[in-house]
Amino acid sequence: MKVSDYLQYDATGLADLIRRGEVSAPEVTEAAIVRAESVNPTLNAICLPQYQEARTQGINDGPFAGVPILLKDLGQEQAGQPCTMGSRGLRNRLMPEDSDYVVRARNAGLVFLGRTATPEFGLKAVTESQLWGPTRNPWNSGLTPGGSSGGSGAAVAAGVVPVAGANDGGGSIRIPAAYNGLVGLKPSRGRVSWGPYAGESWIGAADNHVVTRTVRDAAGMLDVLAGGAVGEPFNIATPATPWTELAAQAPGRLRIGFFTRSPYGGEVHPDHVAAVEATARQLEALGHHVEEAGPQLDGDALARCYLGIYFGEVPVFMDIAKARGAANDEFELDTRLLAMLGRSFPLPEYVGMRQQWNEFARNLGQYFGQYDLYLCPTTAQPPARIGELDLPPAMQMVSKLLVRAARAS
Repeated sequence: MKVSDYLQYDATGLADLIRRGEVSAPEVTEAAIVRAESVNPTLNAICLPQYQEARTQGINDGPFAGVPILLKDLGQEQAGQPCTMGSRGLRNRLMPEDSDYVVRARNAGLVFLGRTATPEFGLKAVTESQLWGPTRNPWNSGLTPGGSSGGSGAAVAAGVVPVAGANDGGGSIRIPAAYNGLVGLKPSRGRVSWGPYAGESWIGAADNHVVTRTVRDAAGMLDVLAGGAVGEPFNIATPATPWTELAAQAPGRLRIGFFTRSPYGGEVHPDHVAAVEATARQLEALGHHVEEAGPQLDGDALARCYLGIYFGEVPVFMDIAKARGAANDEFELDTRLLAMLGRSFPLPEYVGMRQQWNEFARNLGQYFGQYDLYLCPTTAQPPARIGELDLPPAMQMVSKLLVRAARAS
């Protein structure tokens, strides 16, 4: 299979070619490896290649039999392979067993081509770490592909694989999808298991899935990845009709809400506003009911609450890494500073933030319940340049408030 032919197909299309015998699974794998070796030296998206393992991996007759996939190097553990989470402290620690995510992907017939780069512990919206260096955007190598699933986003956008593993606790699927021109669906909590290494991640805010080039691949991958395990904190029912079939159905006339303002008053780039408004007009022209309407919430309070929980998660990640043998000086400086801040919060204050988080979730749930679809900018600003790590002004403000609160306590 020529690479030029390989690049024309999504995962569903490749699986169909293999199923009908028009191309063999080894030929598809080889085309993916050739593409990876061509573009990865520039993009630095694949941090742990598994090319030889991919060539010899046995596959079954699952729905994606023979289709190559890359796994994110965070939360998608493989037996006998490291899961570094972008941290120097975990680069040589091998995992004892496959995660439920990997088991389901393997059962679907997917071929593992390697693992993709992530910032340390997935804590940033850019994919840059001291362990792996910066990952670059294939549309403009001077820009970030976003984070924390930036390695996966860059690899899919560059045509290395049609789908790649991703997860999202604060935009880590959606940001790379937006910055790389991909489809990025963040599933509902509990939809895709974190087992057996965790029952939930980021107090339930983080979810596992993929980034893809097509909607049908996003639906098909959810069909094979969805499902919980006994004892997990969430148990969410799977629809009777597969998502692949649902995605192919005509939607009928939809009720759509859109908004373009930042919930905490930050500046939104005019191009982002224009893109949402143009999409809204197009949907209205197709016959859908479209109106401008955003959720009613205190954006500053939401950001403060989220960042408080975010800081509280960092020392937990570090403790997990230390239990696997990592030393404190192997963590990046900003990670250690975030952990210090997280440890400074009194337990009642942290519990209060979790309760407030639930209130925000209910508020947003009521908004979402009014519409079949809502539109908004994924990010307020375009991709940052490589090495440009400044926080948006509102985030800086909230961080200062949290620092003051921690010192006062």
